[in-house]
Amino acid sequence: MSKINFNLESISPIDGRYASKTSDLSKYFSESALIFYRLKVEVEYFKALVAKPLPQLKQINPKDLQILDEVLETYSIQSAKRIKEIEFVTNHDVKAVEYFLKEKIKGTKIEEQQEFIHFGLTSQDINNTAVPMSHKEALDEVVIPAILKVKNKISELAEAWSDVPMLAKTHGQPASPTRLGKEMQVFAERLELQFNLLDKIPHSGKFGGATGNFNAHKVAYPEMDWKVFADKLLNERLGLQRQQTTTQIEHYDNLAAFFQTFVRINNILTDFARDMWTYISMDYFQQKTIASEVGSSAMPHKVNPIDFENAEGNLGLANALFNYLANKLPISRLQRDLTDSTVLRNIGVPYGHMLISLKSLEKGISKLKLNQQQLNADLERNYMVVAEGIQNILRREGIANPYEQLKSLTRGSQKIGKAEFDKFIDSLEIGDELKAELKQITPFNYHGY
Repeated sequence: MSKINFNLESISPIDGRYASKTSDLSKYFSESALIFYRLKVEVEYFKALVAKPLPQLKQINPKDLQILDEVLETYSIQSAKRIKEIEFVTNHDVKAVEYFLKEKIKGTKIEEQQEFIHFGLTSQDINNTAVPMSHKEALDEVVIPAILKVKNKISELAEAWSDVPMLAKTHGQPASPTRLGKEMQVFAERLELQFNLLDKIPHSGKFGGATGNFNAHKVAYPEMDWKVFADKLLNERLGLQRQQTTTQIEHYDNLAAFFQTFVRINNILTDFARDMWTYISMDYFQQKTIASEVGSSAMPHKVNPIDFENAEGNLGLANALFNYLANKLPISRLQRDLTDSTVLRNIGVPYGHMLISLKSLEKGISKLKLNQQQLNADLERNYMVVAEGIQNILRREGIANPYEQLKSLTRGSQKIGKAEFDKFIDSLEIGDELKAELKQITPFNYHGY
């Protein structure tokens, strides 16, 4: 049986080659998902009007609203197709959702009040609540758990390798030794800090009529406090924070803040992927192999770090889109233009590329095998890195020009080992106890906290 479970004619690899890695996002960012969230907003709005209640809706029993809940509960791809059929006639996607709901309540006790579906609203009252809802749930249920999974695996590496000494490289040159686990913890901590920032960004939406002022609502029911009504609708029913002063569309500033935070997260992950790639090239890590897999079409010996390379490429694509979305969406002419509409439909795309990269990183990490022998050999070959520690102890003891003395001994030399350092220490006019202290310093124990 074929294992190909995606459309070979898809234009985007998100829905083609990588469909198995991105399918979880369809529930939130597909066309069908957008239609569902629009339906949900329309339903919750109507139910809120009944609960208020408006005078014309007082006769509606809350039990009569069960039909609307059933529309959501039984929503399927067939529901989406029916709404698209209506859209082909109306040439308006949100109006098609309204007409679909009116179809569904025909013959019920609420049919007489069907004109209160979408009462006083503009399309963006629906879109600018539906999209933030889908975005919030996608982050909570798919994206952030996927990032946390990688972050936790990095934390596990930090713990497992906490005592493994490693030569550091600054400017690509041998530098003061570190511990491999600490270098992994750098990335875990950076990601944790960005999660803290994500938590501070509200999921916001716009709900206020054609130009944000509740004109139609206020003129129809001037005694109602529509701002309080809308605040409760978004906060309590939709799980959003309502923007108070808007044009026809939401500001998108908070959405941009999410995108910009994910750019930083992706930059951290790119940094991690490149470091792991480099450690593999230095033979600090080897990779577990699968017998049936091919590393190169020409060179049978090769085991390429393809997972980290795939992650880096997809993180770059995600960031290009996140940056565009963050820069474009908050800008709209006067009370609105339509440019946000077509752009907003693409917010799932960078998350798709991000999800591909996260799963690649997860796989790449799982294939790593520590080559301690190579780490130790590098430390042994670069004994000169302990010069920093020795010269600072000599400074502590008031010895003149310790930096200059060790510079003369070590700079540019590739043949400085323990014997040469011991000889240098023995030549110093210092006590035996201090000499013994200096001789205890090696690349294997000179790695700080």
